[in-house]
Amino acid sequence: MGGITLITLTIILFAFGYKYYGSFLSKILKIDNVNETPSHKMYDGVDYVPAKVPVLLGHHFASIAGAGPIVGPIIAASFGWVPVYIWILIGSLFIGGVHDYLSIVASIRHKSKSIGQIIEAYIGISGKRLFLLFAWATLILVIAVFTIIVSDTFNAIPSAGTSSALFILIAVAFGLTVYRLNTPLLISSILGILLLAVCIYLGHLFPLQLSKDIWTWILVVYIFIASVTPVWVLLQPRDYLNSFFLYAIMAGGIVGLIFTGPEINLAAYTSFKIDKLGFLFPVLFVTVACGAISGFHSIVGSGTTAKQLDKESDAKVIGYGGMLIEGLLAVLALLSVAALDQEHFIKLLSTKGPVAAFSIGVAKFMNNIPFLGISVELGSSFAALAVSAFALTSLDTATRLARYTFQEFFETGDNAKSNPLATNRFIATAISIFFGASLALSGQSLTIWPVFGSANQLLAAIALLALTVWISKLKLNFIFTFIPMIFMFSVTLTALGTLIYLNIIAANISLAVISVLLFGLAITLAVQASKVLRGVEK
Repeated sequence: MGGITLITLTIILFAFGYKYYGSFLSKILKIDNVNETPSHKMYDGVDYVPAKVPVLLGHHFASIAGAGPIVGPIIAASFGWVPVYIWILIGSLFIGGVHDYLSIVASIRHKSKSIGQIIEAYIGISGKRLFLLFAWATLILVIAVFTIIVSDTFNAIPSAGTSSALFILIAVAFGLTVYRLNTPLLISSILGILLLAVCIYLGHLFPLQLSKDIWTWILVVYIFIASVTPVWVLLQPRDYLNSFFLYAIMAGGIVGLIFTGPEINLAAYTSFKIDKLGFLFPVLFVTVACGAISGFHSIVGSGTTAKQLDKESDAKVIGYGGMLIEGLLAVLALLSVAALDQEHFIKLLSTKGPVAAFSIGVAKFMNNIPFLGISVELGSSFAALAVSAFALTSLDTATRLARYTFQEFFETGDNAKSNPLATNRFIATAISIFFGASLALSGQSLTIWPVFGSANQLLAAIALLALTVWISKLKLNFIFTFIPMIFMFSVTLTALGTLIYLNIIAANISLAVISVLLFGLAITLAVQASKVLRGVEK
């Protein structure tokens, strides 16, 4: 079987899934544009701001994608391409797409609050507090890790730092022209994309040679500003413009793949157990992560995205459609290394890393596009820049989400409106960044990274749990969220149980304790939810 067959099959299945299964979900949810969304009802010009579909899809996709759907499938390909490909298809269509779509819809039906609000309404205040505390801690880890990744990238590739800084200025100008000067979106987009190309060129001419620590402090200042500034000024337009990077990489990679016609030389299946990775179950499902389902998506969907949704029908395009686009990117990432035999794949993965492997593979595809004339060197540099741009996008979005989660935690009781921890976005942002930056500057955050994949998928399992309870309370059939929830809990708890055992054996007490706490949280919420579900069935 060749790469063209797999990418074509993926596009066809995703198109049918979007049209029929997406419509099935819309019918169950009773999507109706007569219902006014919170972006209009609660408009404040800062967080609640309605956005056009292309802009919001760009923001949402840029926020949820990051490097996850590229890195995960390539690493998981160590088990063979067949299990990875099958999981991406099934996960995106029936688990990740459902998770993302319903997270947005449930949020807008609850004032665009997070999944924590759903848990409070249907499971209880203690469940909400446990969820928000866990979500906030996970986002702190995201802030720390992505700060390190971006500062390392800018230090190693100074031109990327210059280009990214210029991108921010272009984004601010874009937001002003669209929202204040009322310039047509199409004209502004074309001009913005042309200016992005200029930024890339200027980045190569004037690379910023700064140390990693200086870049870290610059990023700390930037994410604070990005978190408290109205979304239309910086976050929304920057994510929208950045999304064209990934669209370009995907389009170039897919078109190049068609002209290349690569055969798949990677092993279809290798072994149920891989050294340094573990067993196919649950490691495969935790590793692929964003390429099939990611708990981070529910935080984005019920955090920034739901507050900008113009009308209810947009949720299908952005939630379900956005997940399918990410699944397509994951398949492209898999095919970017599939032409290699297993020996050369393992060697490239261990020496260059998954991002470099993806960049080189896609660049080879684009090199075969007639009349385009993109060299492998230029193509791989562009792909690497695109991935680093999305890492920065995930960083500033995670910071804003940490602020939302922190404030929501304290939005309880009669004194909530007078509590600065619940109402002051500057204080909430500063506290969140303090903990994230402390981890980043200490250099210790990466020691917790093995737990992060499980924590992320636990978020997905808990989100599906909350959505199942919500759907059941509406007296609707909840089987389409219940089965994915059971599967994700089985994956997560097995992964955490394995981590607990391995870290105790390795005497890594901190990781063992974190894993135990996450395991306990999952069990506690599951028990609370099961009581609610049993009550509904009676």
